[in-house]
Amino acid sequence: MKNLLVLFALIQLSLGFSQKLNTIGFYNVENLFDTLDGPNDDAEYLPSAKSEWNTAKYEEKLSHIRQVLLAMGKPLICGFSEVENRSVVQAIVSGQKDFKRYGVVHYDSPDARGIDVALLYDSVKLTLLESNRIRFTLPGEDKPTTRDILWAKFRYKKTSFYVMVNHWPSRRGGADESEVKRLAAARIATGFIDSLNVAKINALMAQTKGASISMFSGVTENIIFLGDLNDHPENSAPKMVVERLQPMITSESGPTKGTHFYNNEWGILDHIYVSKSLLNGKFGVKSNSGVIHTFPFVMEEYNGVTQPKRTYAGSKYLGGFSDHLPVSIQIKMK
Repeated sequence: MKNLLVLFALIQLSLGFSQKLNTIGFYNVENLFDTLDGPNDDAEYLPSAKSEWNTAKYEEKLSHIRQVLLAMGKPLICGFSEVENRSVVQAIVSGQKDFKRYGVVHYDSPDARGIDVALLYDSVKLTLLESNRIRFTLPGEDKPTTRDILWAKFRYKKTSFYVMVNHWPSRRGGADESEVKRLAAARIATGFIDSLNVAKINALMAQTKGASISMFSGVTENIIFLGDLNDHPENSAPKMVVERLQPMITSESGPTKGTHFYNNEWGILDHIYVSKSLLNGKFGVKSNSGVIHTFPFVMEEYNGVTQPKRTYAGSKYLGGFSDHLPVSIQIKMK
């Protein structure tokens, strides 16, 4: 009996070692602009601007983002918002020994300031199968003017999964007044999720002779949803996502209980959701692994209150990181 117990313990130990944890993160980097005058409205971030944005500040900003990525354990995937173009994302990893494995997914969006979403991924561990962006028009407008929703499909060994990166319309003009825009973004995002789930079921039905749709009730595609939604978990637009995916970032995910500090209050604007299909299996998300990162170097104390250390306060350069905190989950890979 004793030998059997020892054997069982050794098997459990070997399974634990064979199953590695990797990080998937999201970070609103707060206005990552280059110093060049582009076709977008980037006048606020040029050497001639009041902010005096220059090469030294740009390089420091890139260095700060790398510092966060290293502290997060060099994520398998990291989504970003508020990046000006592909070149600034590429600049995070180019010529960097620690990040030489990373590939970039980015599409220019119609946002007037040119702030887009993007992602980095470990191109050695993952195969990028396809990617695209979802462009949409907000209510009351006659053409797209907001950030696209980026999506990418990856494969790890025999498992494929989708990642979505979002940056929904801001609360400018008031949270209630602008909510219709975020609800529109939520409808587009959840419509895409629904389409992936339907396609998954149809594919399974095609492979199973004589199958009926009822046999696949509850079947979902593998989806990881990242983004700054400019809404809190209790708001209507994020609740539409929760009807389909499991929220991973909550008030229990970090000591601040939030990812963004505004009007002396913390709130969760930066979210990660996953499909329930990813909560089980050899390749899956570790339960309750959502973290709001409060690395000491991304925080500062101002007027007795601890808050994110920003790059700017108005036009005053602070040399900080971002007005948002990074978030992450852990995924099990065998």
